[in-house]
Amino acid sequence: MASAPHPRRPGDRPSPASALRELSPARRALLVALRKLDEASVDDLARGLDVTPGAVRQQLQVLAASGLVDHRDERRGPGRPRRLHRLTAAADALFPQAYGDLTTELLGYVDDEDPALVERLFARRRDARIDRTRRRLGDLSGPERVDALARILDEDGYLAEAEPLADGGWRIREHNCAILAVAGRHPQACSSEIDFLRAVLPDADVRRVSHIVSGDHACVYEVRPVPPAV
Repeated sequence: MASAPHPRRPGDRPSPASALRELSPARRALLVALRKLDEASVDDLARGLDVTPGAVRQQLQVLAASGLVDHRDERRGPGRPRRLHRLTAAADALFPQAYGDLTTELLGYVDDEDPALVERLFARRRDARIDRTRRRLGDLSGPERVDALARILDEDGYLAEAEPLADGGWRIREHNCAILAVAGRHPQACSSEIDFLRAVLPDADVRRVSHIVSGDHACVYEVRPVPPAV
């Protein structure tokens, strides 16, 4: 039997991750679906979650009353507009952010004193991630290696998934930026991310085609095998 959670003292605030876990499974699944889709209609959500539209509407009402979901009406020609639901900034904050405001502030002080040191810090983080991930991936190759990498990224809070492309490549999609607070100020965070992916996928060409920091809904990387040199 799982142990009961520790009681929260008056004035304590739950962390974003624990607040997400404390939601009912139905509401948590709905928030995760919206995080992946950006915005969606009730029918879209019902199909994706394999539940009835009525069940989705009931959960959306609760989440909207909690300030976690809002909506916009999209009009396409005559007839009733299509209502699209999306997460609010408060809901976005529930998803994992591995580095917060304090880390960003401290890195800012370091950058003011010694910009080269910031570069070295990100390089050390990249190299440590490469080492850990290579050990976990082992001798996997091709789609098995890409799928395993996506699972590792998902464990790290990136809400990641991999899908095959028609040309034999793959697309890795990160629906959440686990280091968004840092990446917004320090571009080294994003450059070290793609360097990491290229290092753990040495037999592939890895290109970023979508970028959360640039205003896109997800960071997306296209991965294509590179033929061995003759």
